[in-house]
Amino acid sequence: MNKTAVIIIGICLAILFGVPMFFRGDKVVLSSDAEQVIIITPHNEQIRHEFGLGFSKWHKEKYGEEAEVVWSVPGGTSEIRRMLQSQYTHAIESGKRAGGDADLVFGGGSYEHSVLKKEIKSTRDDKEVRTTISVPANIDQQLLDEVYRENKLGDVTLYDPDGHWYGLALSGFGIVYNYDVLRAKGVEPPISWEALCSPKLLGSLALVNPAQSGSVTTAFEAILKFLGWERGWQVLRRAAANARYFSASSLKPPADVSQGDAAMGVCIDFYGRYQSQAIANNGGGDRVGYIDPPGATMIDPDPISLLRNAPNEETAIRFIEFCMTPQAQALWQFRIDDPSDDGLGPDAWELRRMPIRRDMYDLYLERMVDQVNPFDTAAPSPYPDLNMRAFIAPIFSAMAMDHHEKLVEAWKAIVSHPAYPNTTAIVTENDVDDPQLKAMLVAFDAMPLFVTNEDEQLDMDSPVNRKVLKYGWLRDQWSDENLWHPEDHGSSALRRIGADYFNLRYEAVLAEISE
Repeated sequence: MNKTAVIIIGICLAILFGVPMFFRGDKVVLSSDAEQVIIITPHNEQIRHEFGLGFSKWHKEKYGEEAEVVWSVPGGTSEIRRMLQSQYTHAIESGKRAGGDADLVFGGGSYEHSVLKKEIKSTRDDKEVRTTISVPANIDQQLLDEVYRENKLGDVTLYDPDGHWYGLALSGFGIVYNYDVLRAKGVEPPISWEALCSPKLLGSLALVNPAQSGSVTTAFEAILKFLGWERGWQVLRRAAANARYFSASSLKPPADVSQGDAAMGVCIDFYGRYQSQAIANNGGGDRVGYIDPPGATMIDPDPISLLRNAPNEETAIRFIEFCMTPQAQALWQFRIDDPSDDGLGPDAWELRRMPIRRDMYDLYLERMVDQVNPFDTAAPSPYPDLNMRAFIAPIFSAMAMDHHEKLVEAWKAIVSHPAYPNTTAIVTENDVDDPQLKAMLVAFDAMPLFVTNEDEQLDMDSPVNRKVLKYGWLRDQWSDENLWHPEDHGSSALRRIGADYFNLRYEAVLAEISE
């Protein structure tokens, strides 16, 4: 991105975050004497309502003062992160103070919040200047021990040890599906990620562009971490071939599945559960279901981060502390008609999220809508390479989105081949004997090699190679090696090279049947 673009984005963001009420999904009349906290969030209206109201009540009871939340909802978590990065970069380059327009970022995955912690580097007056978007909130360790007990769930950290972010809920990732549509297609309800690969689902999957959704990136990461790099991309490629679109919004697949416009979709757990509940509550029965593929889904914290130069820092830290209380944690999972008289539970919406406080499951599991304890079921993934995630957006875009019509055409040619097995299970070259079909599957599943600064061709099959390629290409460490145009970035160049490679592979599939 050139400097002019950064400046323009920075100015737009200053306007956007300076008037956050314009971007709210709900209307609030601000009290002139109330303490305020300005929160940037990807969360939906239901979460904003419950936590805004809950914080106001809690703050009045605890401090005897009015307080209210001013929400800014500019987009999904990945978009929020990119916008903040542009805003802070512009501040560095223009010599202005970074931040100061909002207090907190609330919601999204741990990856995005970990990026907010990382240094932003830019130059001003020929000198390198560094800053971070988030800063430590320094929540008391005694409270953290009470809330989390230990800072681990499976192989996931629940809060940043340096205090930059704190998990407030837990998220799983899986498949939302429509029983009626599946029945009409002769497909069983899903029990694994491989269910996305059935040829009978051609044109019937609802997927999201991982470059625009942190939650969907984490879902795809779960597929790679639990199935392995090779098998994971085989699943993702077939799912992409079955896709009817790649949405920019993670809200679209659950909605389209519930309406019968798609048979299945990949989504974050509470979107799927909430959509299923909404259909049932409105007389639609149980036609919509949701599943976390057993033993193959990630559990990730949904954090909150304190922004640098927060204008209402004291109230912001109080909001973080409120979100850790049993009163706030009950908002995630209790019913709106909870019969107990202790005042716990939501006002109007059942949010269907998993609390992060461990003691909530010990004390209140029977009062939860979804009586599942993630602390009992979470386990480390068999392929825990952290460098996998960085490749998901560029490789998926190159493989699935840049030549989707050609991908679908190749997939149709494969599944309509006379020797293709009559099965809904995933089929690879090792499952067939026909030479032509075997060659088609080899071409279809092939993955590109990328050159290093030492003119070596590396695949991405091993953690070692992924680490080398990540820092060389995706982190621009080889920007002076003439591997891509000097005004380009390695990630963009890698995507283009990958797209050309995949297009040639799909053409090779089609060439087999034209001979």
